[in-house]
Amino acid sequence: MAPSSRSTSFPTLRTPSGEVPADAPRWNPQRPSAMPHHRYLPAHQRVALPLTDRTWPSRRLERAPLWVPVDLRDGNQALAEPMDSERKRRMFDLMVAMGFKEIEVGYPSASRTDFDFVRHLADSGAVPDDVTVSVFTAARQDLIDRTVASVEGLPRTLVHLYTATAPTWRDVVLGRSRTEIHALIHEAATHLMRRAEQRPGADIRFEFSPEVFNLTEPDFVLEVCDSLTELWEASPDRPVVHNLPATVETATPNVYADQIEYMDRHLARRASVVLSVHPHNDRGTGVACAELAVLAGAQRVEGCLFGNGERTGNVDLVTLALNLYAQGVNPMVDFSDIDAVREVVEHCTRLPVHPRHPYGGDLVHTAFSGTHQDAIAKGLTHHAERAAETGVPADQAPWAVPYLPIDPGDIGRTYEEVIRINSQSGKGGIAHLLQVHHGLDLPRAMRPDFSGAVQHVTDTTGQELTHKELFELFRTTYITPALDGPVTLESWNTAEPAPGEHLFSCTLRVDGREHVCDGTGNGPLSAFTDALRGIGVTVGILGYAEHSTATGPGSPAVAYAECRVGDVTRWGAGRDTSVLTASVHAVLAAVNRSGRVSS
Repeated sequence: MAPSSRSTSFPTLRTPSGEVPADAPRWNPQRPSAMPHHRYLPAHQRVALPLTDRTWPSRRLERAPLWVPVDLRDGNQALAEPMDSERKRRMFDLMVAMGFKEIEVGYPSASRTDFDFVRHLADSGAVPDDVTVSVFTAARQDLIDRTVASVEGLPRTLVHLYTATAPTWRDVVLGRSRTEIHALIHEAATHLMRRAEQRPGADIRFEFSPEVFNLTEPDFVLEVCDSLTELWEASPDRPVVHNLPATVETATPNVYADQIEYMDRHLARRASVVLSVHPHNDRGTGVACAELAVLAGAQRVEGCLFGNGERTGNVDLVTLALNLYAQGVNPMVDFSDIDAVREVVEHCTRLPVHPRHPYGGDLVHTAFSGTHQDAIAKGLTHHAERAAETGVPADQAPWAVPYLPIDPGDIGRTYEEVIRINSQSGKGGIAHLLQVHHGLDLPRAMRPDFSGAVQHVTDTTGQELTHKELFELFRTTYITPALDGPVTLESWNTAEPAPGEHLFSCTLRVDGREHVCDGTGNGPLSAFTDALRGIGVTVGILGYAEHSTATGPGSPAVAYAECRVGDVTRWGAGRDTSVLTASVHAVLAAVNRSGRVSS
């Protein structure tokens, strides 16, 4: 279908029309937009960035941090329809099965549903002894009381206390000075400690988040965090968690990394502190922020499976963990059935995972582009060959396949979705699917011909072709013409009266009329082409290939023949348990496809 010639207007847009900046190179004629960018301050004008001798850029990610999924609290708060207890339990069980050892399960003082779910976990015995349950609370005594009451009976708990500390939040939301905010936090933390002391024998640890850490003065964060480390009597055996959130992303990821390294260097009693991060994704760089933060000294990362969260989401733990995996680092959680994980998350959140989501999307391993398909097909073949040569199972051999950072099989995917066929696809991908699913090893010279047939169908319909539809198109294009074309073989036989001398006798039906023909040659096919002269058809075989489609007796064979029929060159194919029958049908199919047969 031709593109529409109807013009489209954009009445709300103002095409940039200012003067090209004087220092712009000639190859960049972009003009200033009229959008009021002056309303927004860059990060360095909003918060002090004291680190200048950073060391994180030269470090490497060599081990996974402690992953803490917050889907049941932070992620749940971001849902239009928050999870009920049944969905929460299904999500919790998934996280336990995957191997998460610390899970934030709710905000018990915020809703009856959250409180009841925490009590359900405590009363049902659903929490393994080595899993820590985290609960979230604001710095208010009545909310702390209800939060502590909710965790009664749980084996290991972490109470997560938070208060916004950034200047805009202090001034606009809370209406309090730095001193007053610090006093509020200290009072709440003291009350939390006293309530925990009233439960002797309970394993309760503490976490503090200076919300909007990334826009808070570094000296103020240190002042507050260090005072809580001392108050809560943190030790290496019972460390406090200081969680430093990029609550609203406002700068490039390197800025956040600088802030984390500064805290890593200057926090008091560092061995008694677990340095944690909680990046959001307002700028779309949450994953990068988390990775650089771990380089900078973070030991713990809070996020959500597939990145659900307020606004543009929390950092995506699936992507983070599998990014490590793709670098040869054990992720410490199990994603060997990514589709099962995704199904549970989609059910519980009622949110779909994008088809191009890294690792988890339906199309993430899929190539439609012809050049990509060709490279992947060659890479998969090479991988299998190298594995066989070294005697290592293919699913254990080192992975190096173009365009596929990890083996889809490692996360429970099949190769069926790796190469899919539409109008953008090429001959390599088409041939790969026919070989993998139907045992057809198309000769290289034949692949462009069939690719043209596929292109015609996909361009005409605009639809994708499945591997079954691809095989059916191949069958009707190259195999069927031998059986229902203008020339058919009613009967035939061959003989070899002397070495190198072959006879081919047949009865041909041409447009309803039978012709008895004989031919001779140095092989059965050359004798057959000689017999075709009896109906006025001149055939030259330019190329030929054959193979079995499976192992064992009775396996079908496929033959491919490229023939010049008169002044026309065509391919044909045959499929039969007899190789000779398949080859004869391949030649006949090419003849019938030529359009050069007349009675």
